[in-house]
Amino acid sequence: MEDHIHILLSLHPTLALSDFMRDLKADSSKMLKRTAGFEKFSAWSEGYAALTYNLKDKDVIINYIINQREHHKKQTFRDEYVAFLKEIGLVLDERDWSR
Repeated sequence: MEDHIHILLSLHPTLALSDFMRDLKADSSKMLKRTAGFEKFSAWSEGYAALTYNLKDKDVIINYIINQREHHKKQTFRDEYVAFLKEIGLVLDERDWSR
């Protein structure tokens, strides 16, 4: 997608998510900046969202990721994210979105 990426992974409990994300963003930024086709890439956003999942939902999540381009033709990522937050009882903090 042009404005976000979904990654499904299993993270070993001894590895901190924040460390993983820091390293992933740093290394992928370096790679993208020297890869043809990504000339407009400047940097990842400051933040990220991380969600846990039930192993029984793994196939559903994989299918969502595979079909996200079609899905986002009907609903923007922002609208989907706001709806998800509302569903779990949270409200989007605009300061987080604009970072």
